[in-house]
Amino acid sequence: MVATDGETYVDCTMALGAVGLGYAEPHVTRAVLDAVGGGHVAGLSSALEVEVAERFCGMVPCAEQVRFLKTGAEATSAAVRIARTYTGRDVVIASGYLGWHDWACDAAGVPAGARQDTIDVPFDDLAALDAAADRAGDRLAAIILEPVVERLPSAAWIARARAICTQRGAALIFDEMKTGFRLAPGGYQEISGVTPDLATFGKALANGFPLSAVAGRADLMDAARRTWISSTLAGEASALAAAYVVLDWHQQADICEALAKNGAEMRRVVSAAITASGIPGVRLEGLDPMWFLRFDDPAMEHEFLERAMRHGVLFKRGAYNYACVAHDDEAVRVIEHAASASFVEMLEPS
Repeated sequence: MVATDGETYVDCTMALGAVGLGYAEPHVTRAVLDAVGGGHVAGLSSALEVEVAERFCGMVPCAEQVRFLKTGAEATSAAVRIARTYTGRDVVIASGYLGWHDWACDAAGVPAGARQDTIDVPFDDLAALDAAADRAGDRLAAIILEPVVERLPSAAWIARARAICTQRGAALIFDEMKTGFRLAPGGYQEISGVTPDLATFGKALANGFPLSAVAGRADLMDAARRTWISSTLAGEASALAAAYVVLDWHQQADICEALAKNGAEMRRVVSAAITASGIPGVRLEGLDPMWFLRFDDPAMEHEFLERAMRHGVLFKRGAYNYACVAHDDEAVRVIEHAASASFVEMLEPS
């Protein structure tokens, strides 16, 4: 990454996880330019959209059908609308960050009534999940959750969510924005063996180009025909061309294994820097392809981020730092130096 002053940096944020292969990956760039040259957007679906959909459905366990959109918030909102249409019910149990739309976000400017049918529960809290299900009663349309939030969930929590939805005829929705095409091509559902009814994907799906997806059982996805889900640019060529290349890479090689390997190396050198410096109040957490540093003192975190930038590395505040395929040995050496030097400098008398 090159800044406006000409300084170069190793980026560990990877556009908040949207880039899995690497910035300006040549194969992706060529495919995008070729696709745009043939016409960027039209009023009807293109053959490319069908080809990407077929590849996608062949890689994601729950995906009997898929619809493409542009953002993660669009996809989660579409999944919830599909579930509500299919079940004829209103209440949604939600866990994790599910986007900025009114139903999912408790923020300024959101009318109180917009969230009256959303019940928030903490990640991996079995008692809270049961209580929310009891509160929802026979009005439960869906449980939508991020299956990974800083760590893997307990098997009991995921199993309980699956059981509640199965017993009540509600839809289980996994938000695989961060986990899809990173932990495995099919996301958490692929590594856990727990198949949701619907799932949402984005971020690494198109290596930074704007594309998201809602996918799931055919009977559920068919409910989209009975409601209104639309996006003028959902089928534009550039993002679909990028996704086609990403899916091809995942079919030809174990890209997720490469992400885990590179992430493990990043974690190893940063962990060694923490230990060698003896700096207190810092812990390395998360998973290999998506890890982060937890600081006891926010001011300490701010200082570390600034010092690391001076040594040529952009780390993410909080979760997550993401590994990409392009994080090679040289990038890891730069990360190692930046972390080591920054921690040592932080311990020096001011």
